Amino acid sequence: MLLVFHRSAAGGPCKKREDYLEWPEYFMAVAFLSAQRSKDPSSQVGACIVNPENKIVGIGYNGMPNGCNDDLLPWARTATDKLDTKYPYVCHAELNAIMNKNSADVKGCTIYVALFPCNECAKLIIQAGIKDVIYLSDKYHDSPEMTASRRLFDLVGIKYTQFVPKHNKIVIDFDSINRSGRSQMSK
Repeated sequence: MLLVFHRSAAGGPCKKREDYLEWPEYFMAVAFLSAQRSKDPSSQVGACIVNPENKIVGIGYNGMPNGCNDDLLPWARTATDKLDTKYPYVCHAELNAIMNKNSADVKGCTIYVALFPCNECAKLIIQAGIKDVIYLSDKYHDSPEMTASRRLFDLVGIKYTQFVPKHNKIVIDFDSINRSGRSQMSK
């Protein structure tokens, strides 16, 4: 057996990075990055579905249905007439992640989502066979919709866990690829 040890520029053994993202942080970050696609002025929510092999099988964000001109639909949270709000029209991140799946099904998968799922999304998660829900915020915890979600999840044994990040910020620096490794490459 041949073992190869890489040396750092200082001559010592080269070790792996220790500040890499662990799987849960990575998947929640993908959900948050996906949320950046949302055009909703008040709530940008993303979701990331992961199979047991830690492979992403679906992502989504909240937005209007495919083919509907989102300039012609309302984005307001409140109005005299509910039809003048976004709620009757917008598709939630969980729905889009399930619909955008890139595998035959999402049975047995985990969904990472920025907000605890509403009752409508809870029903979709159950019907899709997703087994775990990892969420960051539960800011609507006491609403009837979230209470219904927890009841539904408890009835079918879906585990839901609040995500506690190790990092409050993850910065994506597009220029870092032009800097990293340059000193090693020139030697």
